[in-house]
Parts: sequence; C-alpha cells; structure tokens
Amino acid sequence: MNRMLLYVVSGAALLLLLATQCFFFVGERERAIVLQLGEAVESTARTSGLNFKLPFIQSAVYFEHRIMVFEIAKTESLTSDLKAFEIDNYVCWRIEDPLVFYRKLRTERVADERLRNIVYSQLRAAIGNRELNEVVFTKRTAIMDEVLRKSDQQAREYGVSIVDVRIKRTDLPNRHAIFDRMNAERSRMANQYISEGNSEDRRIRSEAEMQRDIILANAERESIIIRGSADAKVIEIFAKALSVSPAFYDFSKSLDIYKKAFKDNAKFVLPLDAPLLKHIH
Repeated sequence: MNRMLLYVVSGAALLLLLATQCFFFVGERERAIVLQLGEAVESTARTSGLNFKLPFIQSAVYFEHRIMVFEIAKTESLTSDLKAFEIDNYVCWRIEDPLVFYRKLRTERVADERLRNIVYSQLRAAIGNRELNEVVFTKRTAIMDEVLRKSDQQAREYGVSIVDVRIKRTDLPNRHAIFDRMNAERSRMANQYISEGNSEDRRIRSEAEMQRDIILANAERESIIIRGSADAKVIEIFAKALSVSPAFYDFSKSLDIYKKAFKDNAKFVLPLDAPLLKHIH
C-alpha cells in the first residue's frame, strides 16, 4: 500500500513537472515568444491565455504589451529663423510584434535608446524647418503630428509602434549664450560679406587696370602714328619749299637762327664776312 502511494505521488509529481514545462500562461497585459535553444521560433508570438511549448528544449520570454513611456532630456534646438530654445518631451510606445522586437532590439532598454534617437532626429528636423512662432504657437500640433508619423514609420521595422510624441515644456536658453551665439553668427556673416566685397573690389580694380593699360597702349600707338604722319608732312613741305625757292628757304632758316641766337640781348663778336651775317648786311 505504501509502495502504491509512493508510485502515485511520484507519478503526480512527474506529471506536474511535465505540465509546468509544456504549458505557460500569458497575461492580458503581456505578449510572449517561444525560444528554442536560445533562438526565437518562427510564428511563436503568443497572446494572452494558456499556451503550449516543448518541454525542456523550449522556453518562453515575456514582453510588456501596455503602452510604455520614456522622456527625452532637455535639449537645445534651433529654428529656421535662428532662434534657439530648449525643449523636453516624452514618447509613448508599445511592442507590436514581439518576434521582430526580440530579434532586433531584445530588451526595452535598447528600444528606449533606439527610439529616443529616432524621435530626437525627427523633432530637430521638423523644428529646424519652421520659425519659433510656429513651433510655440501656430503650428505646434501639426509639427508633433508630423514627428509622430515619421518616427512611427521608422520604428515599425523594429516591431514597435510610437503611439504619441509630445513636448512637455519649452524654455529659452541662457541669454548670454543666445547673445554669444547671435554675435558669432553676425560676425560670421560680416566676415563673409567683407571677404566677398574684397574679392569683388580686387576683380573690379583688376579689370579697370587692364582697360586703362589697353586705352593707354592704343593712345600711344595712335600718338606715334600721328607724330610720324606730321613729321612726314613737315619733311614733305620743307622738301617742296626747298625745291621751289632754295634762297627763301635759306633766308627762313636764318631768321629762325637769329631768333634763337640773339634773344635776351645776347652779344656776339663776328667778322663781317661771317655766313651768319649774310642776310643782315
């Protein structure tokens, strides 16, 4: 009798152990997948209720199916009109496909970091395309809807969905930092304009000097041509005058010599038969 009771108790214990290895329960707020030797088994995402798995070689991993929330620490953003302000926001997300989630992210901590980067980049891009007044007042809802839509599209490849993205608070950063940033930006723009102005000044001066050299060279060439033509004309006239009346030409040249030689009451002592005095006798 005692031996029979021992067999019954042992059998019941064995059946209980086998049942705990074959069946597992998934709660309403959970989702689970089955791992076989550490690897996720295809099509093993389990919903709530009692589920079956192979004993000893398979195990169950549970994931939260409720909406989870994480916050993005206060960061500084810059609008399209170069206005800086600080924002902190929160993100609501949920695991939609536990199998994909386990294969690509595995843990909620890794998921938080990945989703934080996705939302942060989308938020910075959306804010950077709009002015401060639109971000704070007129288009705040539209901006957050855009961030939510684009972030959710990226998050889907990890087996999760982003339910909501909202800005908790916006603050202006330190005024001194704003002034320093604005001053640096204006200095950069001023240096750029000065550099462009100096470059344009050098270009204009170079073109003007080149035009000046061309004009001077053309003028010099024309001057040489004109002087050459005038000298040739003078020689031609003198040649004609000499051929027509050599005596008159000699008399005319003598008068020119007299004008130059006897100016300023100059005095000379010459013999009476000097050739210079032949027209004075």
